[in-house]
Amino acid sequence: MYTGRNAMNPEPSLFPTEPVTQAPLAHRMRPETLDDFLGQEHLLGPGKPLRAAIERGATGSMVLWGPPGSGKTTLARLIANYTESAFVPFSAVTEGVPRVREIIKEAQQRRESEGRATILFCDEIHRFNKAQQDAFLPWVEEGVITLIGATTENPSFELNPALLSRLRVFVLEPHSTEHIRAILVKALAVLRDDLPSGRIAPEIDGAALDLLARHADGDARRALNAAEALWTHLVTIDPQARPVIDADLIEAVLAQRLARYDKAGEEHFNLVSALHKAVRGSDVEGALYWLARMIQGGEDGLYLARRIVRMASEDIGLADPRALQLALAAKDAYHFLGSPEGELALVEAVIYLASAPKSNRIYEAWGRAQTAAREHPAEPVPKHIRNAPTKLMKEIGYGAGYRYDHSEGGFAAGQEYLPEALRGVRWYEPGTQGFEKTVAERLAWWAEQKNKAR
Repeated sequence: MYTGRNAMNPEPSLFPTEPVTQAPLAHRMRPETLDDFLGQEHLLGPGKPLRAAIERGATGSMVLWGPPGSGKTTLARLIANYTESAFVPFSAVTEGVPRVREIIKEAQQRRESEGRATILFCDEIHRFNKAQQDAFLPWVEEGVITLIGATTENPSFELNPALLSRLRVFVLEPHSTEHIRAILVKALAVLRDDLPSGRIAPEIDGAALDLLARHADGDARRALNAAEALWTHLVTIDPQARPVIDADLIEAVLAQRLARYDKAGEEHFNLVSALHKAVRGSDVEGALYWLARMIQGGEDGLYLARRIVRMASEDIGLADPRALQLALAAKDAYHFLGSPEGELALVEAVIYLASAPKSNRIYEAWGRAQTAAREHPAEPVPKHIRNAPTKLMKEIGYGAGYRYDHSEGGFAAGQEYLPEALRGVRWYEPGTQGFEKTVAERLAWWAEQKNKAR
């Protein structure tokens, strides 16, 4: 994302021993060419369609979907530079439709008087509701503006379908740790150049640089802000400190890092999926890690409890009937104790479920039964299992031939309970794991008893 330098060349200070106030490091490190842009090779590598379109100066309107610090704003600015368009930033968080109308009017005037195109860069475009997004639609269609929206959320869910159909969607990935490390090396060189004459530049050891790169979680802006905070601490706030950036200093200056987590967004569903799949895959450590990530991110414990109950039914079922009991007990315990005490009940349930025998036979059987109900929505209930509370109903055959199970030794041998069109189907096939072996034996015994009576 950030590799080039765009320093501001400030006026000489009357006090040269003091640092000169400049733009934030993340802003100064924005690249000025596509060759300077690190990462997103799947979009901007040589010969890739987006890079070719940018170099031709004909990109069209688009949505850049990616996590914070992946380069969405930087890429939009580069597109404006390459296409020689006016770049107009707009925030869907702090501005509204009236400002959109002003930008459209300015774009029309610019096109008529200068023959110059306008790129309207809408940051956090998902924060506009779908009615507000309609404000862009006619002007995108007419070509008055080229709209570049930036979002951290899935556009399929957050954007108006009519608008989305007119935009190309490009997915940006988090930066790799290697890319973040390279960005930090260049940024530290810029910071060294900014030091007043005679000031000893702090050094950063390799382990600390790796820690800082990992701390960023793929977010280049976060990495640069952290580096700037560390540098400022050493050269400004505490000029007498030893000029070395090591792991201890990073932890002291940056304090406890917060997990990147959005309880209502894409990352939320990604982590839920990871937790569920780790339990299904019988990976206790993986399940505990994703559970911890969600809890530390502030997830509602009762939401997690509901998901755990679902896992017990969907992926374990009758292979271990105690799994559902324990999941429900964990839900009750968390509801009773709250956080953090009740979290251990969720941990207990997750470990039990991850280590339990697995079966999705109940899940599959229910899916097949639902399909049958959709495909045969009007099959009549067999008369012998209809209730007959009136004389008329008895006269027309309701309940005729019904055999009371308890009078037949606990089973009504040979009696059918399905409509005629569905006789003989088998939706539930018990597995061979855990308690389902016992279920299979019971079903085989029942079938044998019924066959004897036919």
